[in-house]
Amino acid sequence: MMVLALLHPFGQMSWLKWSIHPSTVIGLAALGAIYLWRARQAGPGEEVSGSRKLLFFSSLFLIFASLNGPLHDLSDDYLFSAHMVQHLVLTLAMPPLMIAGIPGWMLRPLLRNRVLGAIARKITKPAWCFVIFNLAIAIWHLPMFYNAAMANHNIHIVEHLIFMAAAVLMWWPLTSQLPELPRLPYPGQVLYCFLMTLPMSVVAVYITLADHILYPAYSSAPRIFPLSPMEDQMLGGLIMWVPGGLIFVIIMSVVFYKWSASGEDNAAGAQVDWNPRAV
Repeated sequence: MMVLALLHPFGQMSWLKWSIHPSTVIGLAALGAIYLWRARQAGPGEEVSGSRKLLFFSSLFLIFASLNGPLHDLSDDYLFSAHMVQHLVLTLAMPPLMIAGIPGWMLRPLLRNRVLGAIARKITKPAWCFVIFNLAIAIWHLPMFYNAAMANHNIHIVEHLIFMAAAVLMWWPLTSQLPELPRLPYPGQVLYCFLMTLPMSVVAVYITLADHILYPAYSSAPRIFPLSPMEDQMLGGLIMWVPGGLIFVIIMSVVFYKWSASGEDNAAGAQVDWNPRAV
């Protein structure tokens, strides 16, 4: 009986049936095909290692698993807290895997275009990365915009695309594989990670401590877990607040350890070793 309850609690949702959305499959297949096509164009010394391919395709799998199947269904139809888990996967787990999986030489030709190069150099500056990501998080969690996304699937798709693009930018100063658009030096990475904990915490506190339902779509949703709409909303805010902030604390600690171990106090300690044929 316990197993049946876990698989199908309160008779509302099937945990074994995966809903598949063709748009995500087509988009991810296109990204994977472009990546493999570019990998086959590698010159001498530019071969894409198996570990890089694993990182890149792991990022695609996380997108697929977040936007299809049980997590997607829970997020869209039942639980605000599940939606926050989905957002954390898309913004804090997927982007560093994707960036680390793409060698710098794959992206370098884009910089040769004067317009694209100028835009890339502008928006990958740490201050812009910080502002763009945190504005995206704050604006889309305002009830007006969040509720619009819940009511209109096309708006919801735009929301997720903005989250993922902004998250890739947010991670760029920490994980860049392209020396022309470099990582921050270690001291800068430590400060950047600390500052990143602040805006998301403000949004999370706003949600967690709200004294009324911010997102009505979930108050009318079937209750498949013994959580009231207010408890679900509070749990969602805590998920954003605690795990979301903890990730940056962990990264900050790792970076600080590397900084101390290297004895570097300048940019050289944080950059990828660059051989034009190796990245």
